[in-house]
Amino acid sequence: MSISSQEICILPNKNNLALLQTNGMPGNLYNNCSNLPATPTRLERLLRERELRKYSKCLNDCEAELPSSTQDCFSPDLETSTCWFNDEELLETVSASRSLNDDGERLDFRTSKQRLLVVANRLPVSAVRHGEDSWQLEMSVGGLVTALLGVKEFDTRWIGWAGVNVPDEIGQKALAKALDEKRCIPVFLDEEVVHQYYNGYCNNILWPLFHYIGLPQEDRLATTRSFQSQFDAYKKANQLFADVVNEHYEEGDVVWCHDYHLMFLPKCLKERNSKMKVGWFLHTPFPSSEIHRMLPSRLELLRSVLAADLVGFHTYDYARHFVSACTRILGLEGTPEGVEDQGKLTRIAAFPVGIDSERFIKALELPEVQDHMKVLKQRFAGRKVMLGVDRLDMIKGIPQKILAFEKFLEENPNWCNKVVLLQIAVPTRTDVPEYQKLTSQVHEIVGRINGRFGSLTAVPIHHLDRSLDFHELCALYAVTDVALVTSLRDGMNLVSYEYVACQESKKGVLILSEFAGAAQSLGAGAILVNPWNVTEVASSIGYALNMPADEREKRHHHNFKHVISHTAQEWAATFVSELNVTIVEAQLRTRQIPPPLPIEVAVDRYSCLNNRLLILGFNATLTEPVDTLGRKDSQINEWEPKLRPDLREPLRKLCDDPKTTVLVLSGSARNVLDDNFSDYNLWLAAENGMFLRVTTGDWMTTMPENLSMEWVDSVKNVFEYFTDRTPRSQFEVRETSLIWNYKYSDVEFGRLQARDLLQHLWTGPISNASLDVVQGRRSVEVRSVAVTKGAAIDRILGEIVHNKGMKEPIDYVLCIGHFLTKDEDIYTFFEPELPSEVPASVRPQVPTQVRTSIVGSRAALLMKQNSMSAVEQNKSYAIDGDTLHSMVTDRISLQEGSSVLDLQANDYFSCSVARKRSNSRYRLQSSDEVVTLLRELADHR
Repeated sequence: MSISSQEICILPNKNNLALLQTNGMPGNLYNNCSNLPATPTRLERLLRERELRKYSKCLNDCEAELPSSTQDCFSPDLETSTCWFNDEELLETVSASRSLNDDGERLDFRTSKQRLLVVANRLPVSAVRHGEDSWQLEMSVGGLVTALLGVKEFDTRWIGWAGVNVPDEIGQKALAKALDEKRCIPVFLDEEVVHQYYNGYCNNILWPLFHYIGLPQEDRLATTRSFQSQFDAYKKANQLFADVVNEHYEEGDVVWCHDYHLMFLPKCLKERNSKMKVGWFLHTPFPSSEIHRMLPSRLELLRSVLAADLVGFHTYDYARHFVSACTRILGLEGTPEGVEDQGKLTRIAAFPVGIDSERFIKALELPEVQDHMKVLKQRFAGRKVMLGVDRLDMIKGIPQKILAFEKFLEENPNWCNKVVLLQIAVPTRTDVPEYQKLTSQVHEIVGRINGRFGSLTAVPIHHLDRSLDFHELCALYAVTDVALVTSLRDGMNLVSYEYVACQESKKGVLILSEFAGAAQSLGAGAILVNPWNVTEVASSIGYALNMPADEREKRHHHNFKHVISHTAQEWAATFVSELNVTIVEAQLRTRQIPPPLPIEVAVDRYSCLNNRLLILGFNATLTEPVDTLGRKDSQINEWEPKLRPDLREPLRKLCDDPKTTVLVLSGSARNVLDDNFSDYNLWLAAENGMFLRVTTGDWMTTMPENLSMEWVDSVKNVFEYFTDRTPRSQFEVRETSLIWNYKYSDVEFGRLQARDLLQHLWTGPISNASLDVVQGRRSVEVRSVAVTKGAAIDRILGEIVHNKGMKEPIDYVLCIGHFLTKDEDIYTFFEPELPSEVPASVRPQVPTQVRTSIVGSRAALLMKQNSMSAVEQNKSYAIDGDTLHSMVTDRISLQEGSSVLDLQANDYFSCSVARKRSNSRYRLQSSDEVVTLLRELADHR
C-alpha cells in the first residue's frame, strides 16, 4: 500500500464481507469453501483501518475549515480533494471491520459513529452533592481521560463509579441525570462493597502484587479469613459493573474494560452475551508468573481476563508475563498472537499509551505559563535545575532518587551551589500507615541533605508535598535541565512524556528508570538507570549535567519525535481498531469451527438404520476429561489412560447389539487397549490402526508390506538424549512409532526442548526418510508416512467386512475422537464425494443416495492391498505369487456387486472431541458429552 503526501487512498478489498456472508466452513470438506477469495491478512486489515482513520481525520479537518453553510453538502471530489476514495469499497471495509451484523445497508460513516463503552473503576468526573437532588460535577484530569476525550471517531460513553456513596434513590436518579450530560453512566456501590473491593482486594492485594511488592507475612496471616470476603466483594462489584454495561449495551458496541479493578468483568460480560466485543487493558505492570502465582485467586482472574477478545498492556514485557502466567498456571498454549484455549484465541498485544502532546506544546505559549517561566528563571538563575514529579508512593523511588542526589553532591562538591533538585511529591492515601511512614522517611532525608549541603541563602533540595496546577507544571518542565524518573516499578510513567513535550526549546536530559514502562519507548534518547544502584544514578546525574549540547539535542530529538507521534489519542484509536480487526478474525475462525453435534438427529438416524459402524477414539474421548488447567498434569497419578466407569454400561449395550459394529481406534499400544476393553465384544485398532483384533481373536498386523522400520534406532537415540536432559519426560517405543512425552515437565522448558528435538530430527536422523513428525499437545511422535488412522481405515474395514461376512453395506457411520491433526484424515475418508464445483452453501443439501462405493475407486486399494486376514498376512511369506493373486481375486469376487459402504450424507456423523478447529463435521465439548451421546444410542438400539 503506497501513500503519497497528497492523497490518502483506500484500496478495494471485498474479501471480508464475502467470507463473513458465507455459510460454509473453510477447512471442512463437508462444507468446502475453496471457491472463496483469499482471506486478507491481519496486516492488510490493520493498514486499511489505519488509512480509514487518516481519511476520517482529514475529512473532519476539511469540514472544520469550511463555512457552516457548506459543510452539509460537503463531499470529496476525486480530482480536487486531497482525500479521495471509492465509496463502495470503503463501505465494505467499514462493514467488514465494524458492522458485522448489519443487513448490507449503506452507512454514512461520517455521521454514524461506532459506540465505545469505556468501563473503568472511576468516572472522569468528581461529584459533590448540594441538597437532596442537586449535584455539582467537575471533570477530572489524567492520562486515560485525556486520551479518550481526544478520540473523535467514536461515540464514547463512560461507565464507572462516581466516587461517592449515594444510598437513596432520589440522589441516584439526580446524579445519573447530571452525569448523562457528561456522557457518563454511574455504577452505584455501597460503602461496604467499596471498602472490601476497592480498599481491600484492589489496593491491598492486587496493586502491591502487580508492582512486585509481595504480601507481607504478618498481613497475610492476619487477613487469611477476610481474604475470601474481599474477593467475593471484588466479584460482586464486577458483576454490578456488568449489569450496568448490559443495561446500556447496544448491538455493535465496543466495550473497553480498564485496569486491575475489573479483571472479572470480561467473563461476566461474555457469559451474558458471547457476541459482545470486549477488550481489556491493564495500566499497571503485569508481574512474572512466579509472582502472580502467589495470588490465591490466580486461576479465576486469568480465566476471566481471557474471556476478552483483546487484552492490552503498555509493554511487550507485561504481555509476555501474562502469556507465561497463562501457560504455567493454566497450562494453556501461548502463541505469537496470544493465548489459545481449545481453539478459542485471546489476542494479547502491547499498546504503549501516550499523552496529548499538543496540549503541552501549545501551553508553553500561554501568557500564564510564560509568566511562571520568567519567575522560575529568575529564582534559579546561575543554577542547573533538576526535577522530579511523582506521587508520594512506595513504587516511585523517591528516597532512592534523593539518596543518589546526595551521593552526587558528596562526589562532586563543586556542584553544591550550582544545582538544585525540585521534588514534587503529590500526597496519596494519607490515611495508610505505610504511606505515612514513607512521608516521614522522605522528609528526614531531605532535611539531612539540606542541612549538610545547604547555606543561609540556598538549599540543594526543594521538596513540595502538593500538586501543581497545569500552567505551573508546564513552566517547571520547560525550565528544567535534567528530569529524574526513578520508579522502582511503573506501568508507564507519563511524567517523562510530559517533560519531553515541554523541552523543544531547552532540550534537557531525561534520566529514566529501566523499571518504568516508558523505558521501552524513550530508552534510546534517555539515560537508563537502575534506581536501586545509588552510585549508578549519581554518576548519571553528573553525566547529564555535563552532557555536550549536540548530544542533548540528538537525544531530545529522538524522544520528542516519539512523543508527538505516539499520542494518547492514537493509542486509544489503535486499541479499538485492533479490537475490531480481532473480532473480524474471530468471526473467520468461527467459520472454521464445526457446529455442535445434533445429538437427537444422530440418535434418530442411528435407530432407523440396520448396519451401523461406530468408530471411537480413546484418549480424551472415552477417558476422563483432559485437565485443561494443567494442575494435575504436573504430577504423575496414573501413567496409562483408563476407560470412564460411567461408559461401561452403555458401551456394553452397543457392543452386544447385532446391528452395530464398534471399533476403538487409538494411538495407544496394544496392552493399553487390552487392559480396558478385553471384556467387550468389539474391535480394537492399536497404534493408529497398525494392529487390529476383535476381542475374541488374536492381534493381527495391518501394516503395509513395504513399511520400513530401519529408522527406529537413530530416532531412539535422540529421544533417549532429550529424556535425560528434560526432567520428568519419558519416551515410549512402539512397534510402528516412537513417542517422546513431556507433559509432566516444566511447560516452557519442555517446549524449548521439543523445539530443539524437532530441529535435530529434521536435520539429522529423518532428513531423508519417509517419516512423519506429529506434534501433540505435549508430545512428539515419529512414525512412517503410511501410519495414520485415515490410511489404516481402508485395511480395517476390509478385515471387519470379511470377518463378519457382511451381506449388506454399512449405512450409518459415527466417528468420534480427539485425534491429532495428522489423523483427522479419518474424518474425510467417509465424506460423500460431492462434486467440487457445487457451491459450498448448496453442498449439504445434495444428499440423495450419494454412494461412497469402495468397490469402484477405493475397492481396488482396499481389496488388493489391505484386506488380507491375520493368518494370510502372517503366512504370506510361504505363499507364491500366483496363489496370493488367486486369494485376493477371490476376496474381490466375494464383495463385488455390493458396496462396503452405502452412505447418504445425512447418515454420516464425524465429530471431534474438545477440539474446536477440526476437519470433522461436528464437535463435542468434552468426553462428558460423549457419555451422553453413547447413552442415548444405547437406549435406542
